[in-house]
Amino acid sequence: MSATRRQILARTGALGAAIAFSGSVQELFAGPAAALERGATGYGPLVPDPHGLLDLPAGFRYTVLSREGDPLRSGEGPVPSNHDGMAAFPGSAGRTHLVRNHENRVTAKLRVPAVPGLTYDPAGLGGCTALELDAGNRVLDERVAIAGTAVNCAGGPTPWHTWLTCEETEDKAGTNGYTKDHGFIFEVDPRDPHRTGAVPLTAMGRFQHEAIAVDPRRGIVYETEDAFLKPFGLFYRFLPEQPLGGTGSLRAGGRLQAMRVPGVADLSAVRQTGTSFDGIEWVTVPDPLARQTPVRLQDFGPRGITHAQKLEGCYWGGSSVYFVCSFAKRAEGSAADHFGQVWRYDPDRRRLTLVVRFGSRTDVQLPGESPDNITLAPGGGLMVCEDGDGAQHVFGVTRQGQVYPMARGRQNIGTPDKPEWGEFAGVTFAPDGRTMYVNCYTPGTTFAVTGAWR
Repeated sequence: MSATRRQILARTGALGAAIAFSGSVQELFAGPAAALERGATGYGPLVPDPHGLLDLPAGFRYTVLSREGDPLRSGEGPVPSNHDGMAAFPGSAGRTHLVRNHENRVTAKLRVPAVPGLTYDPAGLGGCTALELDAGNRVLDERVAIAGTAVNCAGGPTPWHTWLTCEETEDKAGTNGYTKDHGFIFEVDPRDPHRTGAVPLTAMGRFQHEAIAVDPRRGIVYETEDAFLKPFGLFYRFLPEQPLGGTGSLRAGGRLQAMRVPGVADLSAVRQTGTSFDGIEWVTVPDPLARQTPVRLQDFGPRGITHAQKLEGCYWGGSSVYFVCSFAKRAEGSAADHFGQVWRYDPDRRRLTLVVRFGSRTDVQLPGESPDNITLAPGGGLMVCEDGDGAQHVFGVTRQGQVYPMARGRQNIGTPDKPEWGEFAGVTFAPDGRTMYVNCYTPGTTFAVTGAWR
């Protein structure tokens, strides 16, 4: 996003911003139709935080649950850097379990501490930490959930309340000092991490994973790939050998397939919301482990396969899976430019539909290219973590497609003359819907936001 437009939004608090998306936004939202008032624009302007951490609307407040560098409650070491994807799970007696990714590369400031029984590769600095909160969002425990992985970006929850953490890298053993191949998905139990350990789910593929979503009816797992260079990433589904229903079922193996949209080589070429494609095909991946050739470069036959730049967020809603293309740029090899798309795949109809396009950076009334993490809000809306330059926001979207600011980061990681702010990531809601949890990537900070949620 251009700094000029960011600066305008920062000064105005994005008041009056509306219709940042075009398309059928209604189908994205769960909850009763009356949960949001027609014409409502959120919760009002953002109020500057006197502590310089997080601006929120009046009537909302935040609690800092955890900051990088502080000691973990478990005594295993300091809280690691680079807070990214996250999910919340119910616990006993009103407690909540948070599991949080750390997107650590070999240059990370603070690694996820290596813990016996939970470490995949001692040279990997990434992984997950788990927090246990009481009903008042007080931290009861904070500990390592998995270590020795690399570049843990996003992931997704399972219906049996575990977290699938995704490595966004294709580095093999011997690269960057790693002793094992990376680019896998790992299952993490936030209540008892030793129950899941540090076992790569190799049948789910080795590539630059971003996020996953589980079809709770069929047990199919959908996966996005955020490849950095052309040819760009693919959209996948994993067909497990055994019915899903608990920890370990994904280890039994299965079949990895990539999506082919007949006649479409690059999803960025689709511009009009509501455009649908029937007869979506799924092509079995020749070598999911990418022993010699990255998956997206493998031979999928004379008709090829469908690619997309910056495939990121992925979630299940209703009877469909939704996935996000954060942006596309012709200058980087895409078929067309766009500032964000949300796609819906309906497995019953084998139909893919472009349901949302994000607004142009040239219009200051449209606060949002480069969507990243997205979550459904309990009251019937959407929360979007924006990932770009300049000021960083969490934006809400009403059922009618109106956009409003929900949070703005105030931790300046630049200079007074050239300020910079760390992106937001991992937005998620407590099981009871009364708290929004969100991470600031840098400096790594986890917030609990409470207030009069509709």
